[in-house]
Amino acid sequence: MKWLKRYWQVLSRPSLHFSLGVLTLGGFLAGIVFWGGFNTALEVTNTEQFCVSCHEMRDNVFEELKDTVHYTNRSGVRAVCSDCHVPHEWTHKIARKMQASKEVWGWIFGTINTREKFEAKRRELAEREWRRFKANDSLECRNCHEFDSMDFTLQEPRAAEAHSTALGGGDKTCIDCHKGIAHELPDMSGVHR
Repeated sequence: MKWLKRYWQVLSRPSLHFSLGVLTLGGFLAGIVFWGGFNTALEVTNTEQFCVSCHEMRDNVFEELKDTVHYTNRSGVRAVCSDCHVPHEWTHKIARKMQASKEVWGWIFGTINTREKFEAKRRELAEREWRRFKANDSLECRNCHEFDSMDFTLQEPRAAEAHSTALGGGDKTCIDCHKGIAHELPDMSGVHR
């Protein structure tokens, strides 16, 4: 208890060497530097270059992405890893980055460091992402694709019907129909479609 009183006295007394203004300004400047560094680190970890810097991603899912419309298309618009796997809004982005810390552990311990290990966990990894997309109503898809901007007359009849039904509401979201759009589907044997 004595140490607590002494600590409180140190905190409650004015500084002997620096004014309160200098301390406040120093804290403010330190906060700006921290915030700038934090946001810079967030942006660096959202780049395609960062995502494919480990061979697990470069040799597996990135190779699959190269054969899809999200990588090469007539309009020249390319989706990078973070466009689909990291929400754009700051609070959702921070939550996703915290979830991704589990993926860092997997990288450290080599849980998918070979093609065989990756294939063995592919379904588990895919289902985790599908649950995440379902839970957030395919938020990342909706950052680029909006029902209001779709011309249903240019879509195939089946797609136009599904999109217009989804536009009307309900419990379906993009990932319910578009599994495997950017990456190969895992072995789904034993799953009722």
